[in-house]
Amino acid sequence: MKSKLVLFSAGLLIVLSVSAAFAFDFTELENAVSERTLDNGLKIIVMERHDAPVASFVTWANVGGVDDPKEYTGLAHMFEHMAFKGTEMLGSKNIEEELKLIAVEDSLFMQLRAERNKGRMADSARLAELEEAYDAAREASFELVVPNAYGELIDREGGVGLNAFTAADMTVYFYSLPSNKVELWMALESERFFKPVLREMYKERDVITEERRMVYESRPFGRAFEELRCMSFKAHPYGVPGIGHMSDILNYSREGAKEFFDKYYVPSNLVVAIVGDVEPKKVFELAEEYWGRIPYSPHPERIATVEPEQQGERRMILEDPSQPLMMISYHIPDAQHPDNPAIDAFMDYLCGGRTSVLYKSMVKEKKNALVIQGSADFLAGKYPTIAVLLAMPAQGHTNAECEQDIYEGIKFLQENLIPDEDVEKIKARAKSAFIAGGGFGGGLNSNLGLAMQLAAYQTDTGNWRNLFTELDRINAVTAEDIQRVAREYFTQDNRNVVFMNNAES
Repeated sequence: MKSKLVLFSAGLLIVLSVSAAFAFDFTELENAVSERTLDNGLKIIVMERHDAPVASFVTWANVGGVDDPKEYTGLAHMFEHMAFKGTEMLGSKNIEEELKLIAVEDSLFMQLRAERNKGRMADSARLAELEEAYDAAREASFELVVPNAYGELIDREGGVGLNAFTAADMTVYFYSLPSNKVELWMALESERFFKPVLREMYKERDVITEERRMVYESRPFGRAFEELRCMSFKAHPYGVPGIGHMSDILNYSREGAKEFFDKYYVPSNLVVAIVGDVEPKKVFELAEEYWGRIPYSPHPERIATVEPEQQGERRMILEDPSQPLMMISYHIPDAQHPDNPAIDAFMDYLCGGRTSVLYKSMVKEKKNALVIQGSADFLAGKYPTIAVLLAMPAQGHTNAECEQDIYEGIKFLQENLIPDEDVEKIKARAKSAFIAGGGFGGGLNSNLGLAMQLAAYQTDTGNWRNLFTELDRINAVTAEDIQRVAREYFTQDNRNVVFMNNAES
């Protein structure tokens, strides 16, 4: 009786999801959107939602780890950490004196860096002298900093959710405010891009080195994924870890960071999305006043490097005294490619949750895996990317067993069409996730989720209106499409495999 109830409940959820998707009024949402492009290239998208006196603000920079310069890997991630350190107007006890001390700090660091880069030829006495002077200069400049001044101001003005994130393709800053604080947001956010002060940069660099140790170097999953990523891309910068290489992080200079900022964090490479209880006309007037101060700079070019077609399977074995795990990647097209919805559908049916082919086989029936999951958008999608599968063997079982079961599941879907009723369930799940929770900030049911998605679609597809045609792409997927992409992309020559074996077993 219990199993029938579970099946009934699952079926009911699918029906409700489909109903919600078709009931969602995209026309009303689309008609509530206004847009403006300033002379300096800044794109501003405004959606009116007058349900409550609040608004969410998103600044989407079309720059991420993929754009990091050589010897400065992880620099885009650094700007996530630097996001709310303040400006010349906010965050300093004495900005003139602080800028002088920052210049001294920079000079000493560049001397220290030059000496370190001599390697074995470095003068140890000179290194010790410079390190002492550099540390003293760092502390002197920090004495004039008002810590967390930006965040505390936002808190006082009723703001919530102040945050930022960096990925391979983007850097995004966001928070929400009462709707009568639009001008405050315009002043603060535009000032960060108009006259940034990269204060506390060297202190924050130390935070990032510790983050790298904790997330990547000390965690089996982090180590395995970093190796899989580097192995999957021989040419394209998607293969470089987004947090950066340790030696590069330690080598950052404020001058190099400023050059990167001046190239990528310019109005023509930004999209601002504002959703909530706002009046578009007033928003655009304020945008002209505050954001219009920033001079025009050309839009940076896309990465020209193309990953060459993989000619054969690549494998790596790591050892760690931990829970074994394995990862597999397959090269797939970029997120806007016509095959992308079918690839998403394939991954969902193969390993997307408790009803998937591999979960039922490996976790429920054979019980040789504790975890099996995967994603076609685990890394990024602006450029051709990878689909990734992860498995953790159960006690008494091995990575090799899990690997074989994964290949059997893929082969089954390459040789057999998915039943039509299952294809409809896949689409229903995709549509439900897209509307209710698939996007950043909560999907299309929240101001922040809508702002995120509008900015993302404008940046990724060139037109925010494509947000409202996404369901058409999902609906167009057929069982034949899913089988075709399984055969085309999920092949032996196109895959990369990493085993993390238990070193003590």
